[in-house]
Amino acid sequence: MCQSLFFDLAIVMAALEAAGDVRRTGGTVFIAELGLDGRLRAVRGVLPAVLAAIKAGWKEFVVAEPNLAEAELVAGAKVRGYGSLAQVVADFDADPQDLVLAVPDGPPAAAGSDDDGASAGEQAPPDLSEVAGQAEARLALEIAAAGGHHLMMVGPPGSGKTMLAERLPGLLPALSDEEALEVTAIHSLDQVRRGSNALIRRPPYERPHHSASTASIIGGGTGIPRPGAASRAHRGVLFLDEAPEFDKRVLDALRQPLESGELVLHRSAGTAAYPARFQLVLAANPCPCGKAAGKGISCECTPMARRRYFGRLSGPLLDRVDIQLQVNRVQLAQLSDAGPRESTDQVAVRVKLARDTARERLRPFGLVHNADLTGRILRGPLRLPSADTALLDRAMGQGSLSARGYDRVLRLAWTVADLQGRPRPCADDVGLALTLRQRGEGL
Repeated sequence: MCQSLFFDLAIVMAALEAAGDVRRTGGTVFIAELGLDGRLRAVRGVLPAVLAAIKAGWKEFVVAEPNLAEAELVAGAKVRGYGSLAQVVADFDADPQDLVLAVPDGPPAAAGSDDDGASAGEQAPPDLSEVAGQAEARLALEIAAAGGHHLMMVGPPGSGKTMLAERLPGLLPALSDEEALEVTAIHSLDQVRRGSNALIRRPPYERPHHSASTASIIGGGTGIPRPGAASRAHRGVLFLDEAPEFDKRVLDALRQPLESGELVLHRSAGTAAYPARFQLVLAANPCPCGKAAGKGISCECTPMARRRYFGRLSGPLLDRVDIQLQVNRVQLAQLSDAGPRESTDQVAVRVKLARDTARERLRPFGLVHNADLTGRILRGPLRLPSADTALLDRAMGQGSLSARGYDRVLRLAWTVADLQGRPRPCADDVGLALTLRQRGEGL
């Protein structure tokens, strides 16, 4: 869709007012595409446009009827929706017959080139109780949700990596009003949300295919670049299944949003900055053929092929992933176990309590999640006694843990302590955190 179509109605109304055919347009913002038959068509990005106009001091808006419900989500906006140009000019003290404008029959048309429109109702995420076995992976998922930590799972096909990733959004707290408005605005830029009268309340979940281009992940397109999967996953989860199969340039491009929580896209038509503060979940097989699990006797991959396979995941990218977990195949006894398993709702209660605890502790530092803790804070105000970090100190002294890895283990330890209701991590919490961090050291 051409970016200029956004201003069709505004241009026409300005021309009509200049000719003296309409009055009272001052102070009104017009946002709609105009068809050759006089119908008003829905456009992308109505929600962020109204938000920006409200901040600039505008209060009254005219949009196409399909965009009315979305525009009304913005507090303080007085919005009117119309189906045709004839209806608009009639409401602004003009006679449509004098302007030779016909009122089209039938429902208002949608945006010309967009078929992806109506926003479907948000579906409840799959439940964690459906995952058989995988006690360690379930614990890692809970810790990741509670602390906002990035997660990588390595295991053979069929071990449940995708099932686990799909259940992470359900463990995250519902979005606040401000967060929901922010997320809904991003999705409004990506598609026409026809008839959508509700904010997106659930943390979004994006799962692009490994053949996806850099532009589809990071954002792009002609004219002003549109948000990609990384921005659509803002406040939610970005899951890269078969992560080593992604183009290396795509993976390296994620380092900017992982570090800053924002994507800045430069194009000839202009620059766009989109928020992209998501939780990254990576999944990978143990080797290209996926048969190197356990004893790996059926794997035919050479050591060089394995190194090349994981070599696509750069060190700087993996350094930003706090939890690196080995996921094994589910055993028959675990699959047949009919005993009760914790549901998503049960685990989500603990996650929310842990997040609230962390938020109160981190408020003086201007942070929200344990995953945001810096080394200066961890070795300063939140420094742990040497008796509790002895195992960690030994690992670093032996060279099996880097300085950055040391800090990331401490972040995990604080999340473990929050889930256990302890005021600070103990030696056992540090040990568990170190285990979760070192699973991927052999990659």
